[in-house]
Amino acid sequence: MRVAAVDIGTNTILLLIADVGNDGSVRVMRDEQVIARLGKGVDERRMVLPETFERAVSFLKTYKALIDEARVERVVACGTSFLRDAENRQEFIDFVRDRVGITVRVLSGEEEAMLTYAGAVSEFATAGLHEQFAVLDIGGGSTELTIGSGPHATQRISLDIGSVRITERFLKTSPPSSTGLHEASEFIQKHLRALVDLSPGTRLIGVAGTLTTLAALDLQLPQYDRAKVSGHVLRQNVVEAWFERLKSKTIEEIKSYPQILPARADVILAGILILLETMKQLRVEEITVSDRGLRYGIALQAVGLVKT
Repeated sequence: MRVAAVDIGTNTILLLIADVGNDGSVRVMRDEQVIARLGKGVDERRMVLPETFERAVSFLKTYKALIDEARVERVVACGTSFLRDAENRQEFIDFVRDRVGITVRVLSGEEEAMLTYAGAVSEFATAGLHEQFAVLDIGGGSTELTIGSGPHATQRISLDIGSVRITERFLKTSPPSSTGLHEASEFIQKHLRALVDLSPGTRLIGVAGTLTTLAALDLQLPQYDRAKVSGHVLRQNVVEAWFERLKSKTIEEIKSYPQILPARADVILAGILILLETMKQLRVEEITVSDRGLRYGIALQAVGLVKT
C-alpha cells in the first residue's frame, strides 16, 4: 500500500511517502523534513500561537501537493507533544482540516513512543530473533524511551523534556549562562529518574534531529547522507565532547557548522544535554543512530503491522 505518514512535532514536520508491504518492507518515495517550530510558546502559554496556525498550513499545503502527486492510498497525520499540551489543540486540528484537507490525530505519549519504537527497530531487527532494543526519541517538547524485544515494544516512558522546552525555560542567552546550564541539567536529571535500568545486551537506538545531527557532525559529512547516518554509533565521550565544544558558542557560531541546520542551531545544545544526561542515567557508553522513527511507525501502523 502507498502510504503518506505526516509527523507534526513540536520542532519539525516530517513527511514519509512510501510503499509499505505486508512483510514490513518500506520502499521510500519521499522523505521530507522542515523545521516549523510549531511548539513555540506552548510550554509557557499552553496555547498554539495564532501565527503558528498559518505557518503550519503553509508547510502542510506543500506536503499535500506531494501526497496528491504520488497518488497515495492512505494519509495518516499525527501530532505529538505540543498538541498534547495545547489547550486550543482542537481549534488547530479544525483549522488544518479545513485549510489543507488533512485530519490530524493527537498521539498520547505512550502511542508516540510505541510507534517510534516500531519505526526505529524496523531498520535493525532481524526476523525470527528476539533482540533487546531501547529506542530514545528526543523531541522538541518531550522525550520517549521505549523498551522491547524485536519489533514488539513492552515498556514505554514519556517525559516532558525536549530540546525546545529546555531551551525556552533555561537556555535563554547565547551562549547560555552557567546558571542556566546547571538548572537545565538538574531539571533533566529530575525527570530521568523515572527511567528503568536496561537489561544487559540491550541495544540503545536514538532517533530524531539531535541524534542525526550529532552523527553528521561526528562523521564530518559535507552533506547529510541517510545511508551513513543510520547505523552510526555515538559514544558517550563523543557526545560529551560536542556538548563542551558547543556550550560556549553563540547561535551564529553554531550555525557555521554545515551539519547543523540553521533553524536547529538554537535548540541543538539542549538536545545534546538531554542525550548526555540520559546516557549517564542509563549507564550506557554508546547509542546507535537511526534516521527512521515515528513517521515509519505511523506508516507501518497504516497497513496494520503495528497495534496500539
